[in-house]
Formats: sequence, structure tokens, C-alpha cells
Amino acid sequence: MTDIEKMAAGEVYWGFHPDFVPPLERGKDFCFQYNQTPPSDKDSKRRLLEEFLQKVGRNVLPNSPIHIDFGNMEIGDDTVINFNLVVLDEALVKIGNHCFIGPNCSIYTVVHSLDYKERNQGYMYAKPVVISDNCWLCGNVTVLPGVTIGEGSVIGAGSVVTKDIPAGVLAYGNPCKVIKKISQK
Repeated sequence: MTDIEKMAAGEVYWGFHPDFVPPLERGKDFCFQYNQTPPSDKDSKRRLLEEFLQKVGRNVLPNSPIHIDFGNMEIGDDTVINFNLVVLDEALVKIGNHCFIGPNCSIYTVVHSLDYKERNQGYMYAKPVVISDNCWLCGNVTVLPGVTIGEGSVIGAGSVVTKDIPAGVLAYGNPCKVIKKISQK
């Protein structure tokens, strides 16, 4: 099994393998092109997204700049993504329909070894992230590897989401904790 296959399978892999250079360069080229395309050229921006990401729903056009590693990402319909999104998508990142992603949000799937000798050698693994339908990540939210945020939940500004968040709640803090259930009012 190659290191790229190990990464996709969620197994420990050697992240410094030369096979990672072309896909990471492809990601950097995509980000450069997307971020340099004028906001008014919506068709070109949309085409770039469709060529790079796994899935792009209708009415999705993230505000520049964005920074995404591999394009291992799915975005649902009618999702709004504000400025400065960072996605380290070594594992799949799924963002649902009708989500709001605030400015300066980061989504990480890669986990480096805690042991400095292994970390310095480039050993790591990746865990997928899911942001369910109708979620709102306020500004400066960081979502860590393996997290699922349940449908309709709101994550307050500046939060670091380290564990799964259930559906229909307001959660915030560092680490992010459920504060209350969201009512219709």
C-alpha cells in the first residue's frame, strides 16, 4: 500500500514521501489561481472549484482567499464561505447544505505524531471532518481532526472544536463545549 493510499485509509503514513509533492503543488496552484481570479469572474471561480474539489453544490462561491491542500472536500448547496478559509484535507472534509462558514475558519484533518522523533520523520495520519447541514461556524473557529458537527448547530466565534458536537446546539469555547439547545426563538 502506498503512503497516499494509507493516508486515504486513515492509517499512519510517511507525509514526506515524494509522491505527495505533485498533489500538494496542484493544491497550491489551485489556491493561487482561485485567489487571483477577480470576484466578478464568478464563472471562472466556479470552474476552478469544480475541477479541484470532490463536490461543489449549487450557489457556492467561497470568498478569497482560501487555502486548501488536496481538494479532498465536498461542499453542499447554498453554503456561504467567508474570507480566509484554511482546509488541511488529507482526509475527506464534508460541509453540508445551507452552512455559514465565518471568516478565518480552519478545518484540519491531519494528525502529527506527539513523539517528536516520529513527527520530525514525517509520520502522521488523517481523520475526516463533517459539518452537517444548516450549521454556522462563526469567525475564527478551528475544527480539529475527526470531528462531526451535528445538523443545525452553531459554533461561537473563536472556538476550538476538539470533539463531536450534537445537532441543534449552541457551542463555544476553547475547548468548545455545548452551552444550550437551540430553540426556535
